[in-house]
Amino acid sequence: MLRCFAFIAALMLASFTAFQACADRRVALVIGNSEYREIPALKNPDKDAEDVSSTFRLAGFDVFVAKDLTKIEFEKQFRNYLAAADGADLAIVYYSGHGFQIGGENFLIPVDASLKNAADIEVQAVKLDDVLQQLRTKSKIQVIILDACRNNPFPRKDYWLRDQLIVAGNTGLAQVKSSLNTLIAFATEPGAVAYDGSGDLSPFSSAFSRRALAPNQEIRSVMAAVRRDVVEATAGKQVPWENSSLIDEVVLMRRANRPALPPVLEKVVPSGVGPVALDLPEPVDVDGGAVTVSIDRQPALGRLILDGKAIAAGEPIAGKDLPRLRMDVPKGAGAQEQVDMLAYSTHDNWGGESRGILVFRVKNGEGAEGKQLIASLESEQKQQAVERGIHIAGAAEAIENHEVQIPVGVGPVPLQLDFPTTDPAVSLKLAGYPATGTLSLPDRTLSPDSSLMANEVDHLRYEPQIGAVQPLIVGFEVRADNTSSKPATMKLSPTVDPCDREAGEPLDLQGVVPGLLPNEISSNAVDVCRAAVRAYPDVARFYYQLGRALLAVGKVDEAKKAIQEAADKGHVRAVFELGYIAASGIGTAVDPKKANGFYAPASDKGDPYGMAAWGRALFNGLGVERDTGKGLDLLLKAAAMGHTYSMNELASIFTEGRNGVPKDYARAVAFLKAGVERQDMYSMNLLGRSYLSGRGVEKDPKQAQALFQKAMDLGQPYAPGSLGRMYRDGVGVTQNLDEAQRLFELASARGDYSGAYDRAALEMQKGDKADQALVVRYLAFTIGLDLRNELPTARTTLAQFGAKPKTAALKQLRSELKSKIQPRGSVEDQLVKTARAVWEQDNPRRDLF
Repeated sequence: MLRCFAFIAALMLASFTAFQACADRRVALVIGNSEYREIPALKNPDKDAEDVSSTFRLAGFDVFVAKDLTKIEFEKQFRNYLAAADGADLAIVYYSGHGFQIGGENFLIPVDASLKNAADIEVQAVKLDDVLQQLRTKSKIQVIILDACRNNPFPRKDYWLRDQLIVAGNTGLAQVKSSLNTLIAFATEPGAVAYDGSGDLSPFSSAFSRRALAPNQEIRSVMAAVRRDVVEATAGKQVPWENSSLIDEVVLMRRANRPALPPVLEKVVPSGVGPVALDLPEPVDVDGGAVTVSIDRQPALGRLILDGKAIAAGEPIAGKDLPRLRMDVPKGAGAQEQVDMLAYSTHDNWGGESRGILVFRVKNGEGAEGKQLIASLESEQKQQAVERGIHIAGAAEAIENHEVQIPVGVGPVPLQLDFPTTDPAVSLKLAGYPATGTLSLPDRTLSPDSSLMANEVDHLRYEPQIGAVQPLIVGFEVRADNTSSKPATMKLSPTVDPCDREAGEPLDLQGVVPGLLPNEISSNAVDVCRAAVRAYPDVARFYYQLGRALLAVGKVDEAKKAIQEAADKGHVRAVFELGYIAASGIGTAVDPKKANGFYAPASDKGDPYGMAAWGRALFNGLGVERDTGKGLDLLLKAAAMGHTYSMNELASIFTEGRNGVPKDYARAVAFLKAGVERQDMYSMNLLGRSYLSGRGVEKDPKQAQALFQKAMDLGQPYAPGSLGRMYRDGVGVTQNLDEAQRLFELASARGDYSGAYDRAALEMQKGDKADQALVVRYLAFTIGLDLRNELPTARTTLAQFGAKPKTAALKQLRSELKSKIQPRGSVEDQLVKTARAVWEQDNPRRDLF
C-alpha cells in the first residue's frame, strides 16, 4: 500500500512543470580606463568597471576585469579573454573610457596613447571593428557595451586608416553594423557625447548595473530600462542607443532554477499525542533568494501546525519555517495503520517553483504499543540530530584546508570533495566565491549567491580563468535546515600543464600561456606533450603543441600527423601551421597555393599568424591573384593583435613603397617602435637601421648600436651583421676591424648571407695577405644561404677564384660534415651545397633564421 502511494506521489511530481537545466558558457571582459597619461583623466571608468564586473559575476559569468590598460596590456588581456570565449554561448565586452571615431571607424583609447603622429592610431588605439570580428569567430552571441562616447581629446585630427589619411570626428562614436546575433550598445546615440557623471559612476554604468540585476529580463528590455534611467538622470541630454541583430534571447541575470527539494519523503506519525514534528528539510534556493511555501494538499487524517497555529491550504509560510511544521492527528485515527499524503509548493522571488511530497503512515499512539512507538520515534529523532551534526562536521572537515591543483584550459575540473553525506537537510552555501574563474555543476553555473544540495556537492567543478596563476580561496557554509551551520574554506591552485609551458605558441588565441618561439622549445617537450594528449584526448591544443615539439626535434612526419589531428579537432593555429609547412617545404615540396588554402581559413577564424600570412600572400600576389587593399588590411589587423612579424612587414612596405603603397618612413618607424615595445628582436634590428639612415627618425648611431646589441643578445640572425658594419666603417663607434670580423662570422653562423658576404669582402680587403680559401668559404655560405638570390654578385665573385682555394675550402667544409655528400656538379656547385649542409647541420632545429 505504501509503495503504491509513493508511486502515485512520484507521478504527481513528474507531472509538474519540467525544469530545463542549463550550463551555458558565458564570458565577459570589463575594462575601465581612467588614468590617461597624455590626455585628461576620467573620474569614473575604474569604478564603472568594478561595479559592472560585480554585476556580471553575480550573473554567473567568467569575468575578466581590467583597469587602466596600455595598448600592450590590452592585447594580452584580450587574447586571454578570446581563449576563454572560444566556443562560448555568449561573449560580452564592456568598455568605459575614452573613445572616438575616425572616418566612421570607432576606436577605444588605451591609457598610454599619445596620438601625436598620423600613424599613431594604428599602433596605439584599438579598433572596435577588430574586437567585434574576433568575437564573431569565437562565440555564438556577441554583446559589446560602450560607455565611451566622449569628446576627442587629442589635438591632432588626421590619421592614417589603411591607405587614406582621415580626419577624426570631434564628438561621439559612429554607428556600427552588427552581424547576425550581435548587440552593440552605446552610452549615447551616434555622434553625441556621453557624460562621465558627477557621482561615483557614470549615468550609463550606474543604470546598467542596477537594471541588469533584474532576474530573467531579456537584454533588450534591460537596455530600454537603462535608456529611460539615463534620459531622466541627464534631463534628456544623453540618450543610450543600441543596434541589435539578435535572433536568440539573451538573459543576463538568469534565475530559472527552482528551489531545491529532496525526492518523495516518508514519515511515521503517531495519533492522539498532539502535534508531531514532520522534520521536513528547509527548501534551498540555489540562486540565493528567499523561499516561500504553500500547502497544496492538506493531509486528510490531521492538521498542520506552525507555532501553535493551524495552517490552511494555500497559506504561505517562510521556507526557513518548513522544518518546524508539525502535524496533529486526533485520537482514534490510525487504530489500524493508515497512509496519508502532504503536498506542498515552494516559490522563489523570480518565479521559480517546485513541489514536495511527504507520504506518511499514521499509527495509533495510545496504549503500551503507542508509547513504545513514540519512544522509538523520539530515539530516531535524537539519533538523526546527532547524525546530522556529525554530517555537518564531517562535511566541513572534508572541505577545510582542502587544496586542489586545477589545470588551466582543459574545461571544468571536478573538485572531488568526497562529501560524506547526501542528507537532504544538509546544504552548502557559497560564502566566498573565487576571485576569478567559475564554479559550476553539470546543469548550471554557480554565482556568488548560490547554494548546493548535499547530493550535488560531489559534482562541483571549477574552471580557472585563462591567465590566472595565483591560488584562490573558496568559502562555504555547511548548513542543516536553519538549526546549525559550520564554515569551511578550501584552496584552488590554477596550474599550467607542462606541455603548455614547454611548447605553447605566442599569440595562440586558443592557448593559455605567452608561448615560446620555435628555437626555444626544449627536447623535453615531446614527452610532456605526449602525456598531455593521453590525459586530455579532447583538447586540440595539446595535439598541436605536440606537433610543434616534434618539429623542433626533426620528426617531421610525426609532427605533421599531430598537427593535422589538432586542425581536425578545431585548433586554428594548427591550420595555419599546415600552411606554413607547405609554404616552407618542411618534409615536402614548396607549394604556395596549397599553403594559401590553409592560410585563408586560419585568417577567417581570426588567427594573427593566419591573417599575416594570408595578408602577405594577397599583398604580394604569392600563389594568388594580388589584392593589395585586402592584404594590407589583414596585415594591419594582425599587427593590431600584437603580431610583430606583421608590424615588420608593414614597416618594410612603408619603407620601400610597394605595390602602389607610397613610401612613408614615419609610418614605418611607428610600426617598428611598436615591435620593439613588444621585445621583437627583428623590429630592434630594423629600427636600428632607421636610426643609422635617419629615415623617419633623427639619426642616432648610439641608439642604433644599443638596438643592434640587444637584438643580437636575443639571438637575432641579422643584428650581428648590422653591428659589424658599424665597427667596419667606424660609424658611431671607433673603427675596429677585428670586432667587425667576429660579428660577421657570428652573423654567418646564424644564417645571415649578407653577413657572410661582408666577412668575405673584409678578408679580400687584405689584398695579397688575404686567405683566399677563407674568402671562398664565406662566398659559398653567402650563395648557399641566399635562397632568394638577392646577392647575385657573390656567385660572380666566387667564379673569379682559382681551383686551389676552392679545393682547399671544399676539403675543409667536407671535414666538418658528419655525413658525406655525393660530389656532383662543378666545384662551385659542390662548395655551395656543402656550405649549406654544414649550416643546416649546425642548425638542425626548425628555427627563426
